[in-house]
Amino acid sequence: MSRKTIIGAIIAVFIGVFIYFSFSQITPEEIENAPEWMPLHIAMDQASANDRLLMIDIYEVGCRFCRMMDREVYPAPTIRTILDRSFYPVKVNGHSENKLVFNGQEMTEKEFASRMGVTAYPFIVVMDAEGNVIDRRRGYQDVVGFSRFLNAAAEKKSQS
Repeated sequence: MSRKTIIGAIIAVFIGVFIYFSFSQITPEEIENAPEWMPLHIAMDQASANDRLLMIDIYEVGCRFCRMMDREVYPAPTIRTILDRSFYPVKVNGHSENKLVFNGQEMTEKEFASRMGVTAYPFIVVMDAEGNVIDRRRGYQDVVGFSRFLNAAAEKKSQS
């Protein structure tokens, strides 16, 4: 074997290993105890049947604080208890052209975010099964603040 062939093979192996490890690092990791996110139309149907609210997380891909909410806040036992008891969780990408159905109308996720008044990400909307907004919050919230927000929204619903 010539010296050039050996050097070429070593470089090819190195590049192959580098590409393998690079792609293995970008695959999303499964977050333990994450909520079971639902499509909006299914969550609205189930919310009306079971007298629950919808908690809609409108996010942006690449948003640092959205990822922090996903990793630190939503899986927290306190938040999961509140969500499982009183809410159906929905995730909507505020920049996506994917279609969703809201109150019988088909629109893009981007149009839905605009209709909800999104000004920054993450943006949380709590609404009832009929699509009436009960409360909304913009920006990152820690576990304590988010649990207060969800409990206050559930309390508003029970008072009405």
